[in-house]
Amino acid sequence: MASTNKKSIASALIGNILEWYDFAIYGYFASAIGLAFFPKSDPTAQLLMAFSIFAVGYLMRPIGAVIFGHVGDKYGKKVALNLSVAAMAIPTFFVSILPDYNAWGVWAAYTLVLLRMIQGLSVGGEFTTSIIYLVSHAPKNRQSLMGATITCGAIGGILLGSFTGDLMNHLMSEETINAWGWRVPFLFGLVIGIVGLFLRRHLVDEVPAPTLKPPVLVVFQNHLPLLFNISGLVFLNAVGFYLIFVYLVTWFEVAEKFTPSLALNINSISMVILIGVVLLSGYFTDKVGKKLMLQITSMLMLLFVVPLFYLMNHHDINLAFLGQLGLTIILGSYLAPLNAFMVLSIPEAVRCTTIGLGYNLTLGVAGGLTPLAATWVFEKTGSPISPSYLILAASIITIFALFKNKSNIS
Repeated sequence: MASTNKKSIASALIGNILEWYDFAIYGYFASAIGLAFFPKSDPTAQLLMAFSIFAVGYLMRPIGAVIFGHVGDKYGKKVALNLSVAAMAIPTFFVSILPDYNAWGVWAAYTLVLLRMIQGLSVGGEFTTSIIYLVSHAPKNRQSLMGATITCGAIGGILLGSFTGDLMNHLMSEETINAWGWRVPFLFGLVIGIVGLFLRRHLVDEVPAPTLKPPVLVVFQNHLPLLFNISGLVFLNAVGFYLIFVYLVTWFEVAEKFTPSLALNINSISMVILIGVVLLSGYFTDKVGKKLMLQITSMLMLLFVVPLFYLMNHHDINLAFLGQLGLTIILGSYLAPLNAFMVLSIPEAVRCTTIGLGYNLTLGVAGGLTPLAATWVFEKTGSPISPSYLILAASIITIFALFKNKSNIS
């Protein structure tokens, strides 16, 4: 099996950067998008509709996992990766030039929904297929590190999107952004996509052996326990990431009374640190063992998530940062070996479908509902510590999945 080179790593990373860049800029400019594509009578309704369309993209992820998993398992990962980056870049470009409600009326909103659905399909295939490609082509002593780079690409895409949104706000007035400025970052997404397609032209991949049955049917008939196991392994990732890096911004504002800009700054610094933690842990994991690292870090999260929330709950900026830093280090150390461990746990013939479905169903349902669940728990209990119980529960599920996983992976 050929070792990974810099071009292979860059080509695998670029699609995930684009995917999460789009995720970030859509959220950042949701208000302007609501103004552009929905009736102007109710600003709150506009924002809700904009975020509803955002959610539609998430709902398409499991379907995308089946489609791109089928392509990857049947025709090769290179084909799936080229299709997925095109399915993200082209709709992103069309969003940037899409006529608004004043020009097209309700058809503008319908077209936006269609474009977001196509992007959602792409998201369902890009992340997991690129993980499988890199890990499958990595030397044994670099598998965790190669898998970890894909996670870093996703985090980098979020940070790039946030930086772009912040830059646009500094360069343009609110009126200009609402009129046309919000379209510029989406146009830039096309550039990222073209670079991705260029880099992926020369990817080397083995052609899978011919199969009679669709891979998804093989998974449900023969590998259902493996599908559930992947879902369990991803549970801590899903709940942990969305609570620590999405919900916690709101928690800092509500529970700690920090300003929105301060909460975002703490979060952004923690995400930059997360990239370093994931890469360092990936390098270290290749020396000590993937399953051992997963077991240790999931147990550490179980033991320390509640104390770290107590640490953050003192209305003190330094303690808040230290608490999130602790959560970041533990979660990042868990994420580092996770991708490689998933790939090596699944038979090669159904890897794309099994991992794609297990990962995207868990991220879409458990991860997507985490901020809402955390808000509800906080409101019902009145305890600022209560959201930590969600990560506590996720840790238990993941520890059980690790116990049930009988793969002999070093």
